[in-house]
Amino acid sequence: MAPQAKKKKATEETGVILTADKMRQTITRMAHEIVEKNRDLDSLVLVGIVTRGGVLARRLTKKLKKITEVELPTGVMDTTLYRDDFNKKGATLKEDKGTDIPFSIEGKTVLLVDDVLFTGRTINAAITHLFDLGRPKEVQLAVLIDRGHRELPIRPDYCGKNVPTQYVEKIRVRFKECDGHEIVLTGAGDKNGENNGE
Repeated sequence: MAPQAKKKKATEETGVILTADKMRQTITRMAHEIVEKNRDLDSLVLVGIVTRGGVLARRLTKKLKKITEVELPTGVMDTTLYRDDFNKKGATLKEDKGTDIPFSIEGKTVLLVDDVLFTGRTINAAITHLFDLGRPKEVQLAVLIDRGHRELPIRPDYCGKNVPTQYVEKIRVRFKECDGHEIVLTGAGDKNGENNGE
């Protein structure tokens, strides 16, 4: 039984969207686009949404430093307690992975970073969270994958790749820092469309 179950799991994740090399190229391109749009780097800060949005934000920061020789302030935020479906998902205070933004966002251009954009509800929660911390001059959004199916009028300013999907499909982003390997996959999801990025 165990070998069969393992084989089934392996065959579910067969749709490769980005290989490790393509992911690096995509993040580099996104960094150049960010520089083009933000000439005043003194006012730019990055905030990644935990967990993989935080990883992507740190990678973008490194790329931006290589391009501009400027190290931009970078933090992370957990949107769990700000989601409009907090009670519905059964989330608890114990699930708060922590917000760490060791700088002021007042009057800054805040670049929110996440791995997958889906319904837009996570980004909506992130924006609400941001305005509890201060009043930024502008909020921009960078995502590695935009898979469509928006339920709120939210769009990315920088997008690694647009991937048309079925609502119930899963997009799995894997980073070496938290997953041990690098790849973006698509595969079958559950009937509720959960764990597909929001």
